[in-house]
Amino acid sequence: MAGAVMGKETKDLHQHAGLSADGSQFLTFRLGEELYGVDILRVQEIKGYTAVTKIPNTPPHIKGVLNLRGTIVPVVELRTKFGMPTIDYTAFTVIIVVVVQDKVMGLVVDAVSDVLDIKMKDIQPAPDFGDKVDVTFLNGIGKSGNKLVSLLDIDRLLLDPDSKDSPVADAA
Repeated sequence: MAGAVMGKETKDLHQHAGLSADGSQFLTFRLGEELYGVDILRVQEIKGYTAVTKIPNTPPHIKGVLNLRGTIVPVVELRTKFGMPTIDYTAFTVIIVVVVQDKVMGLVVDAVSDVLDIKMKDIQPAPDFGDKVDVTFLNGIGKSGNKLVSLLDIDRLLLDPDSKDSPVADAA
């Protein structure tokens, strides 16, 4: 019975993540030693880190905004958003420009890694750590070879008004 429940949860997870029966492609990137992935169809472009314009009274994880060919793009520092220590940017630091619902946003990450094909059977739901740890921003954990990839739900991570850390909630 537990297997049937797990199967339904996994199926629901994949439908929520927009994954096909075969899986999907993910752009993977590093924050420290950890590997994260975002659905490749949500990525507009990857650009080398450039200075951003700071906006007063924004939460610490909002780095500022940048002008991307006439579009003002909010830029989120994922290390700060995840409570990780900040580091000096390197030549590998990039901004991943993503489309979140109908908004364009930038994510500052340590380095881009690969584009991985992860099959549906290799994606498990995010582990339940109890009430103390919020993992609702994860679509699941993908296995690719001997690597584990935390697959981000960027809609929830960046725009969920129920999250106290989302830009939408902070603007309210």
